[in-house]
Amino acid sequence: MTNEDSVQALAALAHIHRLAVFRALVEQGPEGLPAGAIAETVGLLPSSLTFHLRHLQRAGLITQRRASRQLFYAADFAAMNELVVYLTDNCCGGDEAACVPTKQPVTRKRKAA
Repeated sequence: MTNEDSVQALAALAHIHRLAVFRALVEQGPEGLPAGAIAETVGLLPSSLTFHLRHLQRAGLITQRRASRQLFYAADFAAMNELVVYLTDNCCGGDEAACVPTKQPVTRKRKAA
């Protein structure tokens, strides 16, 4: 993954609605969801959803397939994993154990502005 690819992917995820769509697709798994179900899940109008789905597609984070008259979208897990690998490459001075993702989020204190 190049610097440009990672910036494009991170920029696509740096929006509350696109992040919600991507997370919903990740939770759903490889089968993905039809556009209508995504709109319902994240609470977006179809026209707004289309805009956000296209942004995620251009960033290479999701795929689209047609089944009859419906469009299904799914997270591109290979692209997601490639982004994570890119972000954690050479992490922690080679201490790989420190970079292993956990299911429990790390709570960080925000700095006062």
